[in-house]
Amino acid sequence: MPVEFTMTTQPLTDLPVRKLSIDLASGFARHWHGGDAYRSMYFNALSMSFPVGEQFFIDSVRAGVAVLEDKPQHAALRALCVQFIGQESTHRHLHGLYNRHLEGQGLRNRWQHWAQRRVERCRRIGLSPLNQLAVTAAYEHFTAVLADATLRYQWMDGAEEKLQRMWNWHAAEEMEHKTIAFDLYRVLGGGSLRRIAWYAYVFAIFATESTRQTLDNLRRDRSLWRLATWGSAWRFWCGGKGMLRRCSGPLLAYLKPGFHPDDDDNRALSAQWLARYSAYWTRLK
Repeated sequence: MPVEFTMTTQPLTDLPVRKLSIDLASGFARHWHGGDAYRSMYFNALSMSFPVGEQFFIDSVRAGVAVLEDKPQHAALRALCVQFIGQESTHRHLHGLYNRHLEGQGLRNRWQHWAQRRVERCRRIGLSPLNQLAVTAAYEHFTAVLADATLRYQWMDGAEEKLQRMWNWHAAEEMEHKTIAFDLYRVLGGGSLRRIAWYAYVFAIFATESTRQTLDNLRRDRSLWRLATWGSAWRFWCGGKGMLRRCSGPLLAYLKPGFHPDDDDNRALSAQWLARYSAYWTRLK
């Protein structure tokens, strides 16, 4: 059954920067998601994109804050942006450690190079802070939707305990800070047309590259052509708790001109997990 939680309309006032208690140095199984090759390799693919992607998000928010007018009404958002950067920095660090272990298992991180080339093109053409934030807000919506489904439909059930902890913690924090880049974009004057256009671009890039990296992972894992692999893929995408059924609506909601991430008020689901498993983390600031 989906996780039940209480709705909340309280404004976001704090984004704790947390240190997760986890030992990645000792490694983990190749098929860490309960022996399921497809799910293991799909989430491995997502992890491969995070260090470069999250550095771009950090840099985008920093660039946005740099041009944000120093007015009293912006103080709260400015403080949340600093905490957002702290949370994303911890995600980038842990997934860097995680990805190094994947390389030791013989997987090749191609996604990081695709992403890095795009970041370098953005620098060459001098992409404005507003456009960078539009891209960041689009990716943040993707991760928030996937994070919601991860916790609500227990996508990590059956996974190796420490990786279940890491992915659920990451999901909780992605839901927690899902509005920051979006709100900064709007405060700086970003409109719906630009936001939606960049989202269409991000949608195509994310769908293409996540698929390519997952297939490459499966090929290198020698599980690409196994019937069990594709049975798992079908269930993950098309089953009752699958990606297409549970995430299509929330992902497409971003295309509405008046959309805001808090239209889907799910922050209580994040807070519930963080409170229940508070022994797993300590607050840094």
